[in-house]
Amino acid sequence: MKIAVVTDSTAYLSPKQIEKYNIHIVPMPVIIDGKTYREGVDLTTDQFYDKLRTSDSFPSTSQPAVGELVQMYENLGDQGYDVVISIHLAATISGFYNTLQTVVAPQVKNTKVIPFDSEITVLLMGYLVIEAARMAQRGETPATIISRLEHLRQTQDEYFVVDDLQNLVRGGRLSNATAFIGSVLKIKPILTFDEETDQIVAFDKVRSTKRALKRVESLFEEKLKKVDYPVRMIIIQGNDEEAAINWQQKLAKQYPDFTIDISYFGPVIGTHLGEKALALAWMEDIDK
Repeated sequence: MKIAVVTDSTAYLSPKQIEKYNIHIVPMPVIIDGKTYREGVDLTTDQFYDKLRTSDSFPSTSQPAVGELVQMYENLGDQGYDVVISIHLAATISGFYNTLQTVVAPQVKNTKVIPFDSEITVLLMGYLVIEAARMAQRGETPATIISRLEHLRQTQDEYFVVDDLQNLVRGGRLSNATAFIGSVLKIKPILTFDEETDQIVAFDKVRSTKRALKRVESLFEEKLKKVDYPVRMIIIQGNDEEAAINWQQKLAKQYPDFTIDISYFGPVIGTHLGEKALALAWMEDIDK
């Protein structure tokens, strides 16, 4: 059985990873000042943050056209793929997964499309995709791959520190926004994906970035006590690579045996989190 692995551009995988594991990418649309760009195709991350500072209106995101998606999957069917495992950003922050499941997949006739909700996004999702692609290359069955993804999904966790909540509030991506709106100024909100609802929630507010990062470190340390598998850490930055490197160096001293990657919030996720956002994310290390 020949299996293709598809994800969307918010996995923020490198060109080298995409080529090595034969991963197929769906570019997600970003709208800035009325013009639609495809993330990673005709809008780079650097270009996005430049436009974010100078745009006349607040950017927004959208879903790819249904017809284009159907054609992409049918092209994979024409290439001999019997099954397509399509792994995408959380259904609680985008309607894309539900569109795939209810509208797109039933229209594809020459291959079986299996949509998978990562319940997350960014490089955490990217590692699910890499693991699925590795397993497909080894000849594992779709059921075995999905079972493994479900297990890994349960090991994912994260905390985001954002510069302010305005982007998330405008985009409607923050489920408990009203509790924090009155004190948006002069605080650094800490966000996470709620374990029950998988929605983004703000659960703490700290007076400075330094204190916020320290709070995230203590939260991570508490979570780590309950973990019985090797952990891979990811620091994710929104156009602030220097801050990410500094945090990585600090954490490397505390956790010398852990792999600590640095990744980024590209245009789609950056639209909602804003510039200067930082996150500490982690999951079971797929390489150990």
